[in-house]
Amino acid sequence: MLSKKTKYGIKALTFLAKQEVGVPVPIEMISKSENISRKFLESILLSLRKNGFLGSKKGKSGGYYLLKSPEAIKMVDVMRILEGPIAMVPCVSLNFYEKCSDCPDEAACAVHLLMIKVRDNTLEIFRNTSLADLTR
Repeated sequence: MLSKKTKYGIKALTFLAKQEVGVPVPIEMISKSENISRKFLESILLSLRKNGFLGSKKGKSGGYYLLKSPEAIKMVDVMRILEGPIAMVPCVSLNFYEKCSDCPDEAACAVHLLMIKVRDNTLEIFRNTSLADLTR
């Protein structure tokens, strides 16, 4: 299941993508509009800022804004930052691979083979979906 952190992160990014380019949006506005607790939202936006998706400005006219165009923000990158591994099991993860302790032969494992298909199809969708696609 998608975590609330990722769900809210996507909602916040989508909200910011619909705002005027480069103009900081107060966190209170995002929080109220998307029905996300301010404290939780702060943590999510900080993570997105640290990873180069958002800029922020302090002060009375401060807030968050996109650093990249919505077309340049791919869901595969957002998912990896907020959710972590995209694969459902560690033995098929491209970036976080771990051998399953209960599996003597990955090549013959039905779960492994199925999860490779799931991973590849999921990656295809995330790689080909930008933030701009979610705002249409």
